[in-house]
Amino acid sequence: MRHENSSILELDGKEVSEFSPSKPREKWLRKRTHVKIRNVTANHRVNDAVFTEDGQQVVNGRFMYGPLDMVTLTGEKVDIHIMMQPPTGEWVYFDTELTNSSGRISYVIPESKRLGIGVYPVKLVVRGDHTNADSYLTVLPKTTEFVVFSIDGSFAASVSIMGSDPKVRAGAVDVVRHWQDLGYLIIYVTGRPDMQKQRVVAWLSQHNFPHGIVSFCDGLVHDPLRHKANFLKSLITEAQMKVYAAYGSTKDISVYSSIGLSPSQIYIVGRPTKKMQHQCQFISDGYAAHLSQLEYSLRSRPAKSTARMVLRKGSFGLGGNPDFLRKRKHLLRTISSQPSTSTSGSQSNHNKPERTQSQSESERERIERGQRSMSLAAGCWGRSSSTKLESVVLNQK
Repeated sequence: MRHENSSILELDGKEVSEFSPSKPREKWLRKRTHVKIRNVTANHRVNDAVFTEDGQQVVNGRFMYGPLDMVTLTGEKVDIHIMMQPPTGEWVYFDTELTNSSGRISYVIPESKRLGIGVYPVKLVVRGDHTNADSYLTVLPKTTEFVVFSIDGSFAASVSIMGSDPKVRAGAVDVVRHWQDLGYLIIYVTGRPDMQKQRVVAWLSQHNFPHGIVSFCDGLVHDPLRHKANFLKSLITEAQMKVYAAYGSTKDISVYSSIGLSPSQIYIVGRPTKKMQHQCQFISDGYAAHLSQLEYSLRSRPAKSTARMVLRKGSFGLGGNPDFLRKRKHLLRTISSQPSTSTSGSQSNHNKPERTQSQSESERERIERGQRSMSLAAGCWGRSSSTKLESVVLNQK
């Protein structure tokens, strides 16, 4: 996504100050870079991260171009900006890093610039073309409580043909907002690769999901469930956070059980089965009925941690690029609006010579077919004309 000066709608609806790159555009450090990225769009991403105030704070990003990461940005400058005192604060330039051979950067925030407790928007800008990637750094006190949601397992009610904009289960957004209003940090996990981050965040933003931390797999992995489990375990052990409830599909039961959740804390969307009815709580009547149970029973309580004063209430506002969904929908409309080829057109395509044939053979066959068609046409016209003449003679008689 190429940057232009624009204001961003922040989490609580306030308009933040406009961002403008701190460094002007420069020539690429490598001569081949401008050739490699020609006619391909940027697909950069920065991982959402959660830290404690006294822990190491690291910004990790990857800079790629084209669908399926066709081009890697290697050995080029990336400027790191973080908004201080959000949401109305100013963007502060921190440092410049060079991408490695896999297009990655890893920047450790120095002690002198360590971030205090809060949620900080991050923007990494490529110096050569001013394309950028957005993310959040969240610094929380210890023992912060969170609720985790599996995006594909608990939110999507359908899968579109192109996989771009599946429908949302009715009431899913209200359930997530219920937990956010109680003061819990919202964690979204998915087994999708990080190359789909902009598309998934745009989908969450489009459907007005509450803001939260989104975790993706590092590229294509063979065991996405293990990635989910390792990510949640790192939040519990390294960030010293506590998980209160978890939502997902039947595939996620093993993940949530491995981090120490009891069956009463695991909510699974779908029909109950005898094999798993004692391993979780099934949401079989929809999210609306489940929300009423949460509100009028003792299943949910306000978060106990002091992070309630830090976490902002609102929906996704930064990093959601709806152009991904628009482009995919436009592609679908374009495909559906193309006129279907006629039967004669398909037959003529079958009659075309193969590319393996020589030019003389194809020309010879084309001439022979033309002669046969002309002779057939002449015969038909001859028979039709003769019958017409015969009918005229008979009428005269």
